[in-house]
Amino acid sequence: MEDQIIREGKFNYIEQGEGKPIIILHGLMGGLSNFQGVSEHFPSKGYQVLIPELPIYDMPMLKTTVKNFAKFLEEFIEFKGLKDVILLGNSLGGHIGLLHTKLYPEMVKALVITGSSGLYEKAMGDGYPRRGDYDFIKQKAQDVFYDPEVATKEIVDEVFATVNDRMKLVKTLAIAKSAIRHNMSKDLPHMKTPTCIIWGKNDTVTPPEVAEEFHELLPDSDLFWIEKCGHAPMMEHPVEFNTILETWLDNRNF
Repeated sequence: MEDQIIREGKFNYIEQGEGKPIIILHGLMGGLSNFQGVSEHFPSKGYQVLIPELPIYDMPMLKTTVKNFAKFLEEFIEFKGLKDVILLGNSLGGHIGLLHTKLYPEMVKALVITGSSGLYEKAMGDGYPRRGDYDFIKQKAQDVFYDPEVATKEIVDEVFATVNDRMKLVKTLAIAKSAIRHNMSKDLPHMKTPTCIIWGKNDTVTPPEVAEEFHELLPDSDLFWIEKCGHAPMMEHPVEFNTILETWLDNRNF
């Protein structure tokens, strides 16, 4: 999907379709292509799908926080002149979506989270990645999915390159600490935005009880499970993920 990236000012993003805006928020190690199934499905259903590149490794160290990513997202929404957006985030992207919704509730019509951090402090990974150990990184990448084959060599190579880039590794750990600091358990009961929670039943990064806690704390949420599925349902089961999301959007008249 790299050849589809639009570069305007400080924003790099993919945009497909016209209609109601769905903004997709990728995770810490997640590329834009992780959402290819979503970005190919929804434009034909009357949605404008936008995937901004989050400045994960581009912000100054002291500004590398979940809150600043949420502010960056708001700047992107203003730049594009959007309103009544639907935010869809996986892992760190879900956390950014949640915090943005808390800070700018008037901008967000609906929220969709999958494998999201924000409640569970191991959501960003436990401890320092072992640099230089390709097999270890490969195992870690495979552990994200129920089916290890989903972790292609391309995905493993990308993660390996990230953890072996010293500055990227330092930024990754800074974001992980920021995510732990920004635990949202006290905020969620006050957030009235309709929220769709889609979770892998076999997620070992953010286990099923995390989804149940999100569902319990968010006043207007619906929880859906995908069987034989890990931390990235939109990658492992794109058709089922799209069906769940499309049905939810239809039922809610979004």
